Amino acid sequence: MEDIFRFSDELGPTKIIHVYEPSIGLKGVLVVDNVATGPSIGGLRMAADVSTEECVRLARAMTLKNAAAELPHGGGKAVLYGDPRMPIEEKERLIRGMACALRDIKEYIFAPDMGTNEECMAWIKDEIGRVVGLPREVGGIPLDEIGATGWGLSHVAEIAVKRCDFNLKGARVVVQGFGAVGIHAARFLSEKGAVLVGVADSRGSSYNPDGLDIDALTELKKAGKSVAEYEDGKGMEREAVIGMECDIWIPAARPDVINEGNVHLLKTKLVICGANIPITAGAEKTLHEKGILCVPDFIANAGGVICAAMEYEGSTQAAVFQAITEKIRRNTEEVLSQASMKNILPRAAAVKLATERVKKAMGFRRFSIF
Repeated sequence: MEDIFRFSDELGPTKIIHVYEPSIGLKGVLVVDNVATGPSIGGLRMAADVSTEECVRLARAMTLKNAAAELPHGGGKAVLYGDPRMPIEEKERLIRGMACALRDIKEYIFAPDMGTNEECMAWIKDEIGRVVGLPREVGGIPLDEIGATGWGLSHVAEIAVKRCDFNLKGARVVVQGFGAVGIHAARFLSEKGAVLVGVADSRGSSYNPDGLDIDALTELKKAGKSVAEYEDGKGMEREAVIGMECDIWIPAARPDVINEGNVHLLKTKLVICGANIPITAGAEKTLHEKGILCVPDFIANAGGVICAAMEYEGSTQAAVFQAITEKIRRNTEEVLSQASMKNILPRAAAVKLATERVKKAMGFRRFSIF
């Protein structure tokens, strides 16, 4: 029992719940980090190698993300052990089982994440009703379909390049993780004049300094193939993406893909974190020392949860895009300004901004955990 408390600090987590039902192969974890601002929203992540520690870290990222975006929600996260590419019937059984197991945890609202999508959220709605990121057919604003997170990342880029020595038009972009976030980030950035030169998924990578065709890459993914099979690019192993030369490097997949052991391989000027916790603290410090600007995850990738929170309140897609634009541009500018003024890491400035908002909310409540 005492070992669990190694994860705790003054903000949380308030609950760590382990779910286990061997009869259907269900094993998962829910972490409700902090609900001082309201019930937590956080994605349900599915992967074979998730862990309680990863879930705790992701839940805290959601607390900071929701606070920075001034949403009436706290932070939480759920992880489900399993290969998301398993047969659809088995995946549905596990996700419905996870939803039923957490039916009474009212301070957590399900949302899509890596390994889950709008269809998965529809299953959860059918079981317990407490979910966001739903298909349009059941009243949702499908954040992955519309590219809410990628839309926000494109606005981060517009603000961040003002502090770099290059323009967004013509900027070379590499995306690590060509899924729901990465595809839309590449698309929106290309519409602003940037050029996608490198990309990776779980099975390989592709590079072409003259540019990659985003539509062709997207069709490859829809066909169940890897981006490494793209014909007009140099196909390489997955890890090669880290060393691809570019102006903007976007991690949009798993945690800790950039760490102390490989950060020296990055050849970029700006890192925009599309994934949650994609860079270790030590690696982020190294980037800062090398003069590489890094916009932290819970500032850069908040578009998805802004969309989710507004869907929960019955908003419209048009209002969602406007809110993402306003909130993310404002927060990016404030964080980068504070970091420059105080000569600190952008993450330090971002954590200070979000933590102050969480603590103020905690001060309004008799018990901040209920």
